Amino acid sequence: MAPAPDDHHCLEFARHTAAHHAGSGALHDDNERAHEIYQTSTLTALLDAVYDGGLTYAELEEHGDFGLGTFNALDGEMVAIDGEFFHLHADGSATPVQPDERTPFAAVAFFRGDEQVELDGPVTRAELEAMLDDRLPTHNLFYAVRLDGHFRAVTTRTAAKQQRPYPGLVEASKSQVVQEFADVVGTIAGFRSPDYAQGLTVAGYHLHFIDESRTRGGHVFDFTVESGTIRIDQDPGLHVELPETADFFSADLDHHDDDAEITEAERDH
Repeated sequence: MAPAPDDHHCLEFARHTAAHHAGSGALHDDNERAHEIYQTSTLTALLDAVYDGGLTYAELEEHGDFGLGTFNALDGEMVAIDGEFFHLHADGSATPVQPDERTPFAAVAFFRGDEQVELDGPVTRAELEAMLDDRLPTHNLFYAVRLDGHFRAVTTRTAAKQQRPYPGLVEASKSQVVQEFADVVGTIAGFRSPDYAQGLTVAGYHLHFIDESRTRGGHVFDFTVESGTIRIDQDPGLHVELPETADFFSADLDHHDDDAEITEAERDH
């Protein structure tokens, strides 16, 4: 594993990512692709069982070629790699997303790969996250993270489709299906968000996995990578589009203990 950088490295990383900006705080128009994360809805809305959104995946694809999310009725997980969107099902299988499928929560970005690190493992998830946190110039911005590699093991879970009246996310997570993938080549994709963003999204690392054949995957709990390449984008912009649905309008979003409930929903049951 590459050693943690010194201050000079962090400064160079910051300069490199800042080079995407024009003067006076504006953004360069790289093929009309803003350097931001586009997110629909919030994690707090999921905590309150707002599981049906109006945004189709055809519409979501206009805002990014990389990311993660879920589907209406909390029917599995989504991961997007290189402009290809995949539906990760509760049985661990993966299929291409249909354009008319809809999402209650998703986050996407146009991935560039500003920073690259070669890994020579074995490296656990905890070790990798600690190493990346040491490399980042600040923990107060958002980052897109992609890891392509050979994994000794990946533990995932995938949410099962819910039926109305929907339970809250903590209760729904108890029916998640855990899968173990061993000796597998694939990609982990997701985002690192600041602690202050808990509830808006998942604070820390929120990651999804799909194998090399693009036929298996899920929401990542843990992994050990033997070797691989990790790439990082610094995304200073976050655009949140709130759903205009009856469920969202009537949701009680103020009574949740976001940190405790998200931590409970994210843990391996």
